[in-house]
Amino acid sequence: MSFWDIVTLTTRFSELPKAFYTPIDPQPLSNTRWVTWNSDLAKHYGFPDKPTDELLQAFSGQAVPKQFAPLAMKYAGHQFGVYNPDLGDGRGLLLAEVASKSGQVADIHVKGAGLTPYSRMGDGRAVLRSSVREYLCSEAMAGLGIATTRALGLMTSDTPVYREKQEYGALLIRMADTHIRFGHFEHFFYTNQLDQQKLLADKVIEWYFPECAGQENPYAMMFNQIVDKTALMIAQWQAVGFAHGVMNTDNMSILGQTFDYGPFGFLDDYQPEFICNHSDYQGRYAFDQQPRIALWNLSALAHSLSALIEREDLEQALNQYEVQLNGYFSEMMRKKLGLFTRLPEDGAIFDTMFELLAANKVDYTRFFRQISMLDKAKPQEVIDLFLDREQATQWLDSYIARCERELNSEGEPVSTAQRCEKMRQVNPKYILRNYLAQIAIDRAEEGDFSELERLAELLKKPFDEQPHNEHYAKLPPEWGKTLEISCSS
Repeated sequence: MSFWDIVTLTTRFSELPKAFYTPIDPQPLSNTRWVTWNSDLAKHYGFPDKPTDELLQAFSGQAVPKQFAPLAMKYAGHQFGVYNPDLGDGRGLLLAEVASKSGQVADIHVKGAGLTPYSRMGDGRAVLRSSVREYLCSEAMAGLGIATTRALGLMTSDTPVYREKQEYGALLIRMADTHIRFGHFEHFFYTNQLDQQKLLADKVIEWYFPECAGQENPYAMMFNQIVDKTALMIAQWQAVGFAHGVMNTDNMSILGQTFDYGPFGFLDDYQPEFICNHSDYQGRYAFDQQPRIALWNLSALAHSLSALIEREDLEQALNQYEVQLNGYFSEMMRKKLGLFTRLPEDGAIFDTMFELLAANKVDYTRFFRQISMLDKAKPQEVIDLFLDREQATQWLDSYIARCERELNSEGEPVSTAQRCEKMRQVNPKYILRNYLAQIAIDRAEEGDFSELERLAELLKKPFDEQPHNEHYAKLPPEWGKTLEISCSS
């Protein structure tokens, strides 16, 4: 019996009208073979622990199962602030949806599947370099507890693909709660297909926001949910020092999942104006611009929903974005510093900390992990991260004095050990630094996938000490801080 006869699949998106997509089969690559398989994620959705030849043939398009309904979604979007009507799945295909053991439904999407009507000037392919980066970063974000798409598996091939140089075609199997993005609603609005847009909104409510159904203003409630989930996602990005790099509206998930990993980057030195995308010449998507750009994108979505939702309701939801974002971010940063109660001097402690981190170009992740170790390490190890040790000492003294005023729910002082233990649960020791990803890519391109697998396993538990992997927590070499990452993939 075929595996596809026993797994629970649906093809509900393909049952929508043809205005939503174009049916198209994957175009197989030459000599496709497995690079890696995400066993943990596979188990969650009822797939085998290990990849099989049957799975490879199905996902690569060599033998499309009858249970699949491959299609390329049609959408639009604002790219670097400019509306582009000619977007859609240009190299990816939605194959089907699968239900987990708990009943959760997720899209099975393959990236790099060949030409579609929306490929524009592209070749419809993905390369191993970018596919490795997406595989690793989606695992890193999941490990950090941030909503994200996930990668089920990765394949490579002998098919040449030309970017800045000749590379080889790869296929990434991406799992997501949905691939519906802001750009779907924009497409139907700007083409005046308002009946289709209403149908899309109805399906989004039915599939993802059932609590909105039957309410007086279900579409307004849906938009409120999207705003809130986006605010949470952005707060999480800012808290862990993650820069997405290409926050176009076609890369914004309606469920607030981190989506479409391209020229991303985690902060090394704390630089608020950090630009991870070498192609972003104006710095539109710089790290410190992400909260503002998310609101811009939500405003674009609101405009496209104006036929379904009253302007007053849209504006009310948008006005809540900064409140929600600041609330989430404040809560996260307080946990990172171990300040669980609120005192008047807290604002000054945070402001001075960020000023010192920026002025001294302190490694963002190392700093927070180090102050999580004050129960086991000397304060000097925090001070030594700064060039200006005098100011660092003054700040650390005031911070420790503030921590000593922390009380638990019974009104008793919180010990340093108790505080630091909680802080280590939110301040990662391991992140996906660009240089670590590059080392894994270099080895993968030589046919050695062991570093990719080691790194993926490491990033699933970023808060654990993992003594045998201590070298992955080292500060990056200078060359690792200057890697140029662009949209090319």
